[in-house]
Amino acid sequence: QVRLVESGGGSVQAGGSVRLSCAVSGLTYRYNCMGWFRQAPGSEREGVAAISSRDGTTWYVDSAKGRFTISQDNAKSMVYLQMNSLKPEDTGTYYCAANPRCGNQFEYWGQGILVTVSS
Repeated sequence: QVRLVESGGGSVQAGGSVRLSCAVSGLTYRYNCMGWFRQAPGSEREGVAAISSRDGTTWYVDSAKGRFTISQDNAKSMVYLQMNSLKPEDTGTYYCAANPRCGNQFEYWGQGILVTVSS
């Protein structure tokens, strides 16, 4: 059973930093793609960042480039999202997600964690 558990959210002032962590268990494939998504109030969920465990290739939504960094520690089965220079528009519920074998879609999701950025 695949399980993703996020931690590290909370409230921060604009310009501050937050580090999200995702503990991953149950994935049976050697290589997977992991991602972070967010959903702001009244908006659809959007992809924020992703990383391939095969070669470390990363992807970021334009609004996150230069401010957010996704990383992974395969030995600890952890995925991280370091968010710097946070803006109020970064507020939302952040979800960790797993795409087994970097297939067509993210199949497994965490429960989500709230990040609130105040101006």
